[in-house]
Amino acid sequence: MEKPSWASDDLDIERPSPARVYDYYLGGSHNFVVDRRMARQAIDLWPELPLIMQANRAFLRRSVRYLVRQGITQFLDIGSGIPTEGNVHEVAQAASPQSRVVYVDIDPVAVAHSRAMLPGNSRADIIQADLRDVAAIFNDPRTRRLLDLGQPIGVLMVAMLHFVPDEADPASIIARYRKMMVPGSYLVVSHATHEGSPDQAGPHTELYRRAGAPLIMRSRLEVEALFDGFDLVSPGVVFLPLWRPDSPADVDDHPERFAAFAAVGRRE
Repeated sequence: MEKPSWASDDLDIERPSPARVYDYYLGGSHNFVVDRRMARQAIDLWPELPLIMQANRAFLRRSVRYLVRQGITQFLDIGSGIPTEGNVHEVAQAASPQSRVVYVDIDPVAVAHSRAMLPGNSRADIIQADLRDVAAIFNDPRTRRLLDLGQPIGVLMVAMLHFVPDEADPASIIARYRKMMVPGSYLVVSHATHEGSPDQAGPHTELYRRAGAPLIMRSRLEVEALFDGFDLVSPGVVFLPLWRPDSPADVDDHPERFAAFAAVGRRE
């Protein structure tokens, strides 16, 4: 297929992108044939995937509102993805109009659509970068313009770290972010897990591996270990619907079927 007019020259539309596949799960339209093909294969293997992704976005919104209630009004959203309903700056600025947000994503489609969405909002911007390039992200002029790094910030890594392989040592990456965060800052994480749905987990991870986007599902203990140096906020590391639901009616009878953990930690 031909590239759309807004696409950069280096955009690969022959290989699925996790960000664009995620956009498809959420009902978005910023994806290509190759992304839709992979997403449909994944849903055939795991029909509840769209519900899981919706639960993940709901957790993101709840966590942002929680952080605003704790006095956090500046956010660094790592792996922010393609804009969809309830983006971080929309949720945060609805709760506190002074909130500022820096989005970070490596996917050019996510960056292009974020830039198209943000003009006119002087309190939000986007950087194209790899989450591992911590110094570049924090030293970027857009970060320095929007965020006062001498004050607490909220760092969001929602549905991101399961794309970081063990050999890249995600705990050490988070440790580098932690060093840049003053005490009182927060880390927000959601992470895919094989716990609760082991039958679907194996075929799902194999599909992502074949597509060139390896997905590493981790245990509760492994996710807890990522919060070294942070105090976990109650209720700790739990399945997505169980993290501070807006209503008891929002909690599924089998929250484990959502196959992802959610947690928020406060920088000590």
